[in-house]
Amino acid sequence: MAPALTSSGAVHMTSSQVYPVEEDTLLLLRAAQAECRPGDQVLEIGCGSGHISGELSRTTEVLATDINPHAVRAARKLGIEVVRADLFGGICGPFDLVIFNPPYLPTTPDERMNDWLEYALDGGPDGRLVIARFIEGVGSVLLPGGRFLLLVSSLTGIGEVTGMIEDAGFRAEEVARTRIEGEDLVVLRGVHVHAGH
Repeated sequence: MAPALTSSGAVHMTSSQVYPVEEDTLLLLRAAQAECRPGDQVLEIGCGSGHISGELSRTTEVLATDINPHAVRAARKLGIEVVRADLFGGICGPFDLVIFNPPYLPTTPDERMNDWLEYALDGGPDGRLVIARFIEGVGSVLLPGGRFLLLVSSLTGIGEVTGMIEDAGFRAEEVARTRIEGEDLVVLRGVHVHAGH
């Protein structure tokens, strides 16, 4: 079991199969708190322990998803509205803000763990496999003028992901950054170019 904070600040134990609160979680949370506007409908993809959704649900309406059944159970224990889904599968929206801390670690087949935690870590050979699927589908659940926040790592290629976002018709900008053990973690904000924001 790994510790996770509840929205009340209490410690809640989560399964070892659930991605715990780490520095990337906290960076994305700070960016999401700064980005959320009153009345926003928020979707968190890949909620893991539920920490971000739990914090945001104090001030706005949040729906969370995760493909991992252990993560779904952990988030539900925190009182979060959560659906087991692969990215946007079965999610209709629309949402003002979508947030995602994707699996971004470049992973070779021999590095795979073959467990549920793998879904939170394995970004494919270049770390961008799930990120590409997210960028391709996020427009289908965003309101006009909607935004998304995507956490990426220097291990994944921040410039490459920025280019993917722009190629998909979004304006991309960096809204948060930290450096942990030689790795840059960045939160990118995406907005439809034609939305005028």
